[in-house]
Formats: sequence, C-alpha cells, structure tokens
Amino acid sequence: MDAKIVGWGHTPFGVRKEKTIECLIQEAAAEAIEMAGLQPGDIDAIWLGHFNNGMVPDAFASSLVLGLDDGFRFKPATRVENACASGSAAVYAARDAIRAGSARRVLVIGAEKMTELDTKGVTEALAGASYSVEEAGVSFPQIFGKIAAGYFQKYGDHSEVLARIAVKNHQNALANPLAQMRRDVTFEFCNEPSDKNPMIAPPLRLTDCSLITDGAAALVMVADDMAGEFDHAVGFRGAAQVNDFLPMSRRDMTELTGARRAFQMAYDEAGVTVDDIDLAEVHDCFTMAELMIYEAMGLAPKGRGAERIADGTVMADGRLPINLSGGLKAKGHPVGATGVSMHVMAAKQVTGTAGDMQKDGAELACVFNMGGSGVANYCSLLEVER
Repeated sequence: MDAKIVGWGHTPFGVRKEKTIECLIQEAAAEAIEMAGLQPGDIDAIWLGHFNNGMVPDAFASSLVLGLDDGFRFKPATRVENACASGSAAVYAARDAIRAGSARRVLVIGAEKMTELDTKGVTEALAGASYSVEEAGVSFPQIFGKIAAGYFQKYGDHSEVLARIAVKNHQNALANPLAQMRRDVTFEFCNEPSDKNPMIAPPLRLTDCSLITDGAAALVMVADDMAGEFDHAVGFRGAAQVNDFLPMSRRDMTELTGARRAFQMAYDEAGVTVDDIDLAEVHDCFTMAELMIYEAMGLAPKGRGAERIADGTVMADGRLPINLSGGLKAKGHPVGATGVSMHVMAAKQVTGTAGDMQKDGAELACVFNMGGSGVANYCSLLEVER
C-alpha cells in the first residue's frame, strides 16, 4: 500500500496582513478537499507542518483546521516540525500512516504566518533552527554567507552565478500567479550591491535571500487502491529523508552531504538517475543553496554547479528546469508551508495542470526540501502512472 496525491490547495504567497494563521490553514485545506471531491468527514487524519518558534502565539495549531467544518471534529490532528522542512515532514508522516494501514484518506497542510513580527523578530525566530551551542547569535543569512564564503574560497568567486540564479527564479515567478514577487529583475541589479540591493551577509546580497512570507498549501492523499476514484492521482516513485549532524562544525560546509545522500537514496528506490528527471522544485532559501543543490542532485561535480547555469540546463527552457514556480526566492518561503507547496507544484507539473508554468511532457518531478543548514533533507520523486 502507498499514498496517492489526489487533491491540492495553495493560497497566494506574500504579506497577508488580513489573514490569520487559522485563515491560511483553512483556506488551503478547503481548496484541497474540494478538488479531491471529498467531504471533511471523509478524512481519517490530519497533519500540519508548522515551524512557528514564536512567529505567532498559536503554538498549538494542529486543530485549527477543525474550525473549517464540523465534519473534522474528533479527527486525529498532529503538528509536525522539522525547521524549514516541516511541510515535507508532514507529507511523509501522512504517507507513512497510509502505508501502515492506519489511515486511508488524509489531509496534509503546511502553513506559516511570518509577518506578525518585524524582520529582526523573524530572523531571531528562524535562528532557532541552528545549533545554539556553537551558532547562537548567528542569523541564517550569516550562516549561508559563511557557507558561500567558504565555497568561494575553495572554488572561486561565484557572485555572478548567484545573481543569475536570482534572475532565473524571478523570471520563472512571472508565470506563477501564486508567487509573492512577480517582478522581473536584471542581472545588473542582482549582481551589483546598491541601496536597493544591499549586502546582507557578505558575499550574499538582498537578492540572494528568500522572502518573509505568509501562506499555506495542502494535499489530500489516499490509499492507492482508491486512486481510480479521482480525476488525478500522483504517486511517489521514490522518497527519502536524511538528517545530518546539527553542528556545522561537524560537516564540510562546501557541500550538502545530507542532501546528496537523500537524492541518491530516492534515485535508487525509484530506479532512476538525475537524467530521468524532467524538472525539480528545490530549496533555494538562498541562491547559494540552489547552486550547491545542483551538485548534490548530481547535475554537476563538486564545485562546478555554475556550469549548469552557463549551459542553460536549469533554465525554464533547459533540459532540467529548476524552480519553475519561482522557488523560495520569488514564490516565497512561508517556512512550514514550503515543503507542501513544492509537492503541490510538482503534482501540477506531472498532471499537466501547471498553467503558464507547465513544462511540456513532464512525467517525473523531483522535490527537495531542506531544514536548517542542510540538516533535514527530504527528496521526493513524483509521477502519474500511465
């Protein structure tokens, strides 16, 4: 027994001052259930991916979706947290319940309300996903700035490459009506520090950093023997979770070793290689992360990820486009929602329902969601059985 994704919902990402975390959760859930053609009472169990760490006072958010409809009352609901990979953690927990036979119809929601705090408050909240013994007082932009500096020292200055990744993802977001920042930006603007594009954590500029975002996404999954009852059914051809050491001092930070292992485990389970993938949604919390993910997923040897930007492989019209949705960089990064959002975007691609984002003939989509500085790593390979 395995799970099939049969419905999805996705709020617009951005600054949603008028929306509470409860509203966001319920909005995404309602859309996913309606798409699946189910009623709330049909759902056996609910999982919520939600990082929070003080960004909203709702620390006990797992039952907020019950306010959508009385049919949810008494359904088991569980909040799942694994830093910026909380959404994928919820997806995997729900899938495991179906595989174990303890549920047959499940609802997965990922949500985050980040704008109730100012930038300083959000930065401090997100820093809770680092190793406080050694990394206390260091923000995530500073962590990835340090990672970028180490990579540059070993492989040369890649500032221009990071700028081109930012430009690519902003251009992709123009085709995504749900993206937070649908604004074309030039290479010159992204590459040159300025008053509007300041250095945040050298060598990273503002345009190298993902956005502070409110938003939610949701999936309905069912046992695969029920899949024929639904208009769409997207399966997991392969999936892997890998957690690495939390302290950066125990890892080589010029590569994403845990990510590399997660990709390889998912490929092995699916019986594929990176050459079989049609597109990927990956965790570009910073442009530096996307560059290193090219290498972790096997698109390029260590230190040579820039070649995939130069030869166009990862561009929208390339052999393996990365982040057609705009990625975290332009679509937005509501932390707990990100992993679920990635699975929604991939499911749309393989069902041919991605609209202006659609890659023609997409059959196998890759999702890579990462928590912390390469600590929690989730890789999914999604397809429609044909």
